[in-house]
This record gives sequence, C-alpha cells and structure tokens, in this order.
Amino acid sequence: QVQLVESGGGLVQPGGSLRLSCAASGSISRISTKAWYRQAPGKQRELVASITNLGYTNYAGSVKDRFTISRDNAKNTVYLQMNSLKPEDTAVYFCNVGQIWGQGTQVTVSS
Repeated sequence: QVQLVESGGGLVQPGGSLRLSCAASGSISRISTKAWYRQAPGKQRELVASITNLGYTNYAGSVKDRFTISRDNAKNTVYLQMNSLKPEDTAVYFCNVGQIWGQGTQVTVSS
C-alpha cells in the first residue's frame, strides 16, 4: 500500500508563501488525478487544487491565481505552491492520490 507524507506546512504572515510537498512511498504515476484538499476548524474538507496526468489543473475559486499545483512523476511527489496567503487559508492541508490520503500538514496564516 502506497503511503503519502505531506510536508512544508507552518506559520506564515499574511501575504507570505509556502510550498507543500506530498511524497509517495511508491509509484503513483498510473493514478490519473492528484489533488490537495484542506479542512479548516469546524468546516468540511474542500478541494483546493487537482492535476491530471495530462497536466490539466483545476482550482477552487478562492485560491485561483494564488496557488499552483504541480507533480514530479519521477520523484512520486506532488507540490502545492501557495502565494499571497490569507488568514482564511488557515487549515490542515491533505494530499490525495486516488483512494490514498496523507496525514495532513497544518498551515496557519497569521500576523
């Protein structure tokens, strides 16, 4: 069973940037869609961004033009570059590949 491990979360000031990484313990290249979700306290988990093996991307309206999802199939890693962060981006961010979920990484945007 492939496992996913997220990293790169932390505390950042509004307007700052973070880059999340999701490293898979095995090959994930055959799984067509990789995605990042987030869950804020008291809220449902929501899709942030997804990318297909053909490179098609999809973003939540609230992060479009600020976040960028990418993947490196050779490294079995998915990334989420987050720029111009806002307090409302505070959440636990989860990597998802097919049926597999990571444990999540906390992102806190606060001054």
